[in-house]
Amino acid sequence: MIFLSSVAMTNAQQTGLKGKIVDASSNENLTQVLITIEGTLLSATTNNLGEFDFGGVQLPLGEQIAVISKDGYITKRFPIIINEGSVLDLKTIDLNYDVNQEQIQIGTISLTDNELDEGDDDASANVSGLLQASRDVFLSAAAFDFSATFFRPRGLGNENAKVLINGIEMNKLNDGRPQWSNWGGLNDVQRNQEFSMGISANDYTFGDLAGSTNIIMRASQYRQGGRLSYAASNRSYTGRIMGSYSSGLMSNGWAYTISLARRMGNEGYIEGTLYDANSIFAAVEKKINDQHSINVTSFYTPNRRGRSTAITEEVFRLKGRQYNPNWGYFDGEKKNSRVREIEEPVFMLNHFWNISDKTTLNTNVGYQTGKIGNSRIDNGGTELRNFNGVDYYPGGGASQDTNPIHPSFLPSSFLSRPNLTPLDFQKAFLAQQEFIRNGQLDWNQLIQTNQLNSQRGVNSTYILYEDRIDDTQWTFNSILNSQLTDNITLNAALNYRTLKSENFAEVTDLLGGRGFLDVDLFGAQQDNDVAPEDRLSAEELADRAQSDLRNRNRVVGVGDRYDYNYEIDADVVSGFAQAQFKYNRVDFFVGANVSQTSYQRNGLFENGYFPGEGRLGSFGKSDKLEFTNYGAKGGFTYKINGRNLIDINGTYFTKAPTIRNSFANSRQNNRTIDQLIRAERAFEEQEVLDGNLESIRIGSSEQESEKVQSFDASYILRTPKLKARLTGYYTKIEDATELSFFFTQAISGSDVGFVQEILTGVDKQHIGAELGIEYQITPTIKLKGAAAIGQFTYANDPDLFVASTSSDFLGETTGNLDRVRYFGKSSLEDYRIAGGPQNAAQFGFEYRDPKFWWFGATANYFSNAYIDVSPFARSSNFNQDVDGLPFNDYDENIARELLRQEQFDDYILVNAVGGKSWKVKDYYIGFFATINNIFDKEYRTGGFEQARNANYRLALEEAQRDTPVFGPRYFYGFGTSYYLNVYVRF
Repeated sequence: MIFLSSVAMTNAQQTGLKGKIVDASSNENLTQVLITIEGTLLSATTNNLGEFDFGGVQLPLGEQIAVISKDGYITKRFPIIINEGSVLDLKTIDLNYDVNQEQIQIGTISLTDNELDEGDDDASANVSGLLQASRDVFLSAAAFDFSATFFRPRGLGNENAKVLINGIEMNKLNDGRPQWSNWGGLNDVQRNQEFSMGISANDYTFGDLAGSTNIIMRASQYRQGGRLSYAASNRSYTGRIMGSYSSGLMSNGWAYTISLARRMGNEGYIEGTLYDANSIFAAVEKKINDQHSINVTSFYTPNRRGRSTAITEEVFRLKGRQYNPNWGYFDGEKKNSRVREIEEPVFMLNHFWNISDKTTLNTNVGYQTGKIGNSRIDNGGTELRNFNGVDYYPGGGASQDTNPIHPSFLPSSFLSRPNLTPLDFQKAFLAQQEFIRNGQLDWNQLIQTNQLNSQRGVNSTYILYEDRIDDTQWTFNSILNSQLTDNITLNAALNYRTLKSENFAEVTDLLGGRGFLDVDLFGAQQDNDVAPEDRLSAEELADRAQSDLRNRNRVVGVGDRYDYNYEIDADVVSGFAQAQFKYNRVDFFVGANVSQTSYQRNGLFENGYFPGEGRLGSFGKSDKLEFTNYGAKGGFTYKINGRNLIDINGTYFTKAPTIRNSFANSRQNNRTIDQLIRAERAFEEQEVLDGNLESIRIGSSEQESEKVQSFDASYILRTPKLKARLTGYYTKIEDATELSFFFTQAISGSDVGFVQEILTGVDKQHIGAELGIEYQITPTIKLKGAAAIGQFTYANDPDLFVASTSSDFLGETTGNLDRVRYFGKSSLEDYRIAGGPQNAAQFGFEYRDPKFWWFGATANYFSNAYIDVSPFARSSNFNQDVDGLPFNDYDENIARELLRQEQFDDYILVNAVGGKSWKVKDYYIGFFATINNIFDKEYRTGGFEQARNANYRLALEEAQRDTPVFGPRYFYGFGTSYYLNVYVRF
């Protein structure tokens, strides 16, 4: 049908086009609908009332095509006639919900939430923000197919992406990452999302390198109706049931939405990985009048997940990629010792004020509380001092390492040192057979040991405990959006976040015992090779071993806090402003932000290694760290014509380090990384002698904020049949800080166990290109392709500090500052940054039948994935003997080969996906299914070097073995996996 100018001619003095877009089933106004005049550069979007107007724009006369599109809806093409001197009013146009698009969303969310639920120290490093990748071909590939390999777009982790819900930022202050499991299982109420790619313009926030997502959980914005669904899978959970209902905006001005879900499974693809998650969501909104609306949103998603871990090549050959050492049989059922449990309910109050039809103010209050717990077994630190089994600890009895993949249980340990001890092939064979036959945690042994202890009147040797983070956070913000003119839009926001974070270890199970002695048993010893004049007295050793000097030799039970206990107070104030300009040929934007961040630790235990209060002790308050940050960004889109566009964006901003990267060892003391930097500089200037930290000047923080600069340029092609985007990008991150914790035998001048490694002044460089292309061959068949080529490297040699509480961690070495030693530069420049494949490519097709069934398949190629190297092994420690002098047999060529970064093999994964839907009266019924890795390809998704043998001689000895004892540990991808979802919508 052709809409003639006679439909509406309201003004004989001007030529125009206007109308209103609504949802076909609910009749609700649709915002952010894009209306374009086909073959031209002209476009408009609908406002909060669903209205659009091309007023002030020179429209082409005669017969034209108006294309009306919105993600999740079927695009409409309207033939129209524009007459000079008249305004064509299309009145009200309805858009139909795209059922096929809905199936894609179901699959994308359901498949990726396996990764999105992972913890901050998992290898997954989820692809945040891509659940709703709009219709960008590359981003859809990254979210749907590439994420199984833990591919990171542009090599960026999710700490570089902003996630907002109703305009409230959800990234954690502790590590900068969004805790996706806090809204996991709420797929039905996550469909309204606004995603801005990279550093492009965003209406709510300044954003970050990996883009920004705002999930709109506003009751009136959900389509009226309900949904029930059931999913089955063999990945993380085995079953999921989900239901939701939305009232839509009712005549009395009220709207509500509720959603319930449960995900469950005794184990997923990896053995012993239990999944137990419930989700509840409720949102209620009252439209007071046309100007004001109040919305309340709350959700609570308690979840428990069994953890797996990286394994060595030796373990992989013996047990396969599904093996998980963290579980054992307990009362006939698999029980995992490493369980991550999260319970953090969220409450939001949102006020929406339509100041005018062109200006809105959204004011929000958010409150989040609850806990994150990670369980593990405490066996008194056996692993710190004995690789071969048994040792005696006071109050604990005989303690044996509980880790089934500890080297003492593997065949390699009996074939490890041919130059020092004879090879024992018989014991190696017996260890191999025992590990193949069993190789799991022995819960019964732990309980029996503790029961024997109780009979003798002594405390437990083993307990199960949780590392806990209990956060309470308030967020306040206001977001202003104003269309100043037909061409200029202003966005601005003010934000304030305040956090109190309680961090402690809590006993959860005494495992049949009667109590656990809260002392550091490892610290209660000293090595025999310590010189007599340096040996500590029994009283000094006893003091050092105390977890809390103010509550000595305490015996703890279930529910007690022990080992460490401290609080973190954090406050962040920020402001953001942005102006967007849209014209016929060019669109451009400029934006800026400023923020003030502060952190402070408050110790509740006085640790024996770090006695005292204040900045250098462990009790009371630390120095207050304060960071002032700022940033600017801008970009423009040049419209060559209606089908070809050039898009360019650039930014420079600074970013405060996270809480995690601001304290040297927050579990034990108040000392900040800022103090380490000051101390080393002062030592070099001879202002600090003999490691006297007290003489360090007190002033503003010297720990650097991260400095980020980034640039990208894209060519975009949009025709009725062919769509493509080619993007090149460059990103430089400077002065980052990284912390890690590990065991080592290889520190020159000492025989240290557990240490903290601190890298400061880390620079990283990300260079690459992205391509997404799709071609609609016929109305039912589409070809698609995507590719990413990247080079993500360390760009300098950062400073490396190592801290330890070992009694053998000498204090006389140059640069040694009270249990912290400076090892100079770590030679990391040009090493690749680990984190999934840096190159990826896809080719696939989709067939969509007019009778609402569809099928697709993709072949996905991955390459250039690298192991995470040990910075410590690339420091001055690598070529130094125990006396601190260089090895006399050091060979530079051999060393270079030992330190070569391992590159993983290339691989191809083939995936298939399909579905069908039916409309039965007012019901939509459908199913969706996918099979990933159809040909069951084995591949590594990541891994890391162990730092136990981080010097030349030990590393060479390891390299000469057929099976290294402390070889690299790897993560492996799933084999063939499936996901099936059936649903009914009404």
